[in-house]
Amino acid sequence: MKNSIKIFSPATVANVACGYDVLGFCIDSIGDEMCVFKTEEKGIRITKIEGCELPYSAEENVTGVSALAMYNALNPDCGFNIEIYKKIKPGSGIGSSAASAVGSVFAMNELLGQPYSKIDLLGFALKGEAIASKSEHADNVAPALFGGFTLVKSISPLQILEIPTPTDLYVTIIHPQIEIKTSESRAILPDNVPLEKAIQQWANVGSLIHALHTSDYDLIKESLTDHIIEPYRSQLIPHFNEVKSEVLRSGALGCSISGSGPSIFALSKGKETALMVESAMRQVYINTKIDFQTYVSKINTEGVKIIK
Repeated sequence: MKNSIKIFSPATVANVACGYDVLGFCIDSIGDEMCVFKTEEKGIRITKIEGCELPYSAEENVTGVSALAMYNALNPDCGFNIEIYKKIKPGSGIGSSAASAVGSVFAMNELLGQPYSKIDLLGFALKGEAIASKSEHADNVAPALFGGFTLVKSISPLQILEIPTPTDLYVTIIHPQIEIKTSESRAILPDNVPLEKAIQQWANVGSLIHALHTSDYDLIKESLTDHIIEPYRSQLIPHFNEVKSEVLRSGALGCSISGSGPSIFALSKGKETALMVESAMRQVYINTKIDFQTYVSKINTEGVKIIK
């Protein structure tokens, strides 16, 4: 059995416009890396962090909290040292905390001979995710672990549905270099919504799931509308409405906020359209004083994985 492992823990898009807190999908080209080592000394230790400033204390770090949840449940006769190479900026809206939470438990499980299933690992990862977002929600953690599109059927008990991914579906993301904390973006949301808007949202979620199962790109386009969350959270993102207008004009199937923002995602049919959408996004932000990054990616259907 191996004593060390290197893994890639991917970025994710949560909510997917109409599916607040229940829908998410996994990205192929952006993610954190971790190296995890078995040690004779018991316990969880974070020994190296590159890419951003994060706590080294396992009890205060998302990576460490999820690792401790699994470690304390299993009580193995070894310990683990964890090195974190952070490529996803915290507060970016593309699942930074979820990548951290998933990476450590996946790597430890591999080194221990896979004693736990993915749904078990999800439960441990949620403990880490809750440190960042102040609640246990799985719409980033589930796609990071399972890959592709996922629907959170239930948190208690945990039930995740894996949704098929159309083969020619691409995502384009722009990440304005500002930070919006998940806890703050949740605070801006209303406690109650009109029944009419709720019904529209339910219809969109149902039709989007059907569209993904049948690779119906026209129906995907009709379904990617958020009647409830986007009107509030978009106020926190500079130039959101302009970006959305331009990418839809460029041929995107739909556009909305990635997670709690500030990242904005667009789904497109085909890489050529996705690249045109990227150009449209960049054109909006290039005339501002806000730094930004853009990404174009296939949907990652594998999720977290070992780097050989």
